[in-house]
Amino acid sequence: MRPHPPLAPLAPLALLAALVFWVPAGAAPAPVHAAIASAHPLATQAGLDMLAHGGNAFDAAIAVSAVLAVVEPASSGVGGGGFYLLHVAGDGHNVMVDARESAPGAATRDMYLGPDGKPRPNASTEGPLSAGIPGEPAAWAWLAAKYGHLPLATSLAPAIRIAREGFPLYERLANAIRVKKAALGNSPDAARAFLVEGEAPAVGAMIRQPALAATLGLLASQGADGFYKGVFAEKLVASVRHDGGIWSAADLAGYHVIERAPVTLHYRNATIVMAAPPSSGGIVIGEALRILEGYDLDSLDATTRHHLMIEALRRAYRDRAEYLGDPDFVKIPVEQLLSPYYAAGQRTSIRLDRATPSEQLRPAFTGDESPSTTHFSVLDREGNRVGATISVNLFFGAAYMPPGTGMFLNDTMDDFAVAAGSPNAFGLVGAEANSIAAGKRSLSSMTPTFVDTDRGALIIGSPGGSTIISNLLFGILNWLGGKSASEIVAAPHIHHQYVPDSVMFEAGALSAEERAQLEKRGHHLRESTRQWGNTQAITWDFASGKIEAASDPRGFGAGLVY
Repeated sequence: MRPHPPLAPLAPLALLAALVFWVPAGAAPAPVHAAIASAHPLATQAGLDMLAHGGNAFDAAIAVSAVLAVVEPASSGVGGGGFYLLHVAGDGHNVMVDARESAPGAATRDMYLGPDGKPRPNASTEGPLSAGIPGEPAAWAWLAAKYGHLPLATSLAPAIRIAREGFPLYERLANAIRVKKAALGNSPDAARAFLVEGEAPAVGAMIRQPALAATLGLLASQGADGFYKGVFAEKLVASVRHDGGIWSAADLAGYHVIERAPVTLHYRNATIVMAAPPSSGGIVIGEALRILEGYDLDSLDATTRHHLMIEALRRAYRDRAEYLGDPDFVKIPVEQLLSPYYAAGQRTSIRLDRATPSEQLRPAFTGDESPSTTHFSVLDREGNRVGATISVNLFFGAAYMPPGTGMFLNDTMDDFAVAAGSPNAFGLVGAEANSIAAGKRSLSSMTPTFVDTDRGALIIGSPGGSTIISNLLFGILNWLGGKSASEIVAAPHIHHQYVPDSVMFEAGALSAEERAQLEKRGHHLRESTRQWGNTQAITWDFASGKIEAASDPRGFGAGLVY
């Protein structure tokens, strides 16, 4: 067995933030145009409307998020959370607004285990017991108050109107309803909103959500306090507890967003700014790039390049499983994981002619995620940027709608390591660093990202659960290789996540010759029967001023330049 390179002693996180996360103000010119790419045309248009009415990228982000909550309820919503990566053009600084859901105060480490010590089926994925305290409403209020130009009510107005008047059901959402119809049927308010005689409505049917319009209206008139405190909060807690959840009024009243310094990596001639823990993506992508930095990828054949990317992901995902979690609860060895010396140690166990079986790496378990997430990218004419990845975790989250609210609760508690080494819904495993604790935020793969080079800038992100990280790694490398935004979002995907030890790939991602050569090197290949991800990207060419906004052709979205 080849040894896994040891880590140095843990360094204080505050020091690591100063050493690793800060990036000085850039010297990018002001863009000639603004652009938005999101997973639905109505959301993209709502964001552009905010820009047209004097708002900035941060106002647009609120509008896009809120409309996605209405038209893409399987993927995000008022009852969910996420990460907003911001670039503030005025002073050039980058910041991540952490609106990840937090575990209720009554949550315990083994709350989803049965008498046999094994996870109880569906306990962490369905019903209110699976829900963390939502972060989206707090994020919208925070963005409006601290960074936006417009009142929160103005930014929420398009979502309120669409929820009240309705929108035509489209195939992607209809498919999600079909997949989850049994679970939706167990929640009377959800069934009333999204089922007709127990089935998904016909594509094109108008979906109206008056209860959700009322909840959004409450936020518009009262701000975050209207959601987290007072009469609405009391009714929300009562409903959750009546149906088996463990929320309290104190959990809601105590929720707050956290501003965190992003993970920043200098790779070749690029500065890459990514989401920080409790997102795992910035560190995992950073570690993979550090490993790949030791190879001249351009001089290698396609099979060897893919082989090395797979091996880098294998090792970085292994470290994800052991070391990453909520930085307010665990010490994360960020500086060591992103160190070029650690990467050099990782490369010593990589052979160019042979795959490393995951079982030969040091086991990750030292103690006891979602295709339905969504992402959008925004650039305004001042040069402000937002990359936001938001979610309710699985399709429709907990598939539970508290009566009278019109919103689905998340099932983000499943993103904790429910039991050491036990895979979550995305097959990801975890250890003590990501165990359940009251008030803790579970580890996530959501990774909004900025990339800056002399050529220009990229704003990118994607849903896809555990595949988000590999999607973005390939997207970043494609941008550095000269690809356009439309080429980046359309590229077929390849994925490896340490466990299970197999390479998943979309049709067209590998040629027949590459498949044969990778199998000859010992890789276990598995062609996916579905496509995954829904990347939203904006590229900005500094020299020409050209801006491109592209939405993944796998989805139903739109990228528009204003």
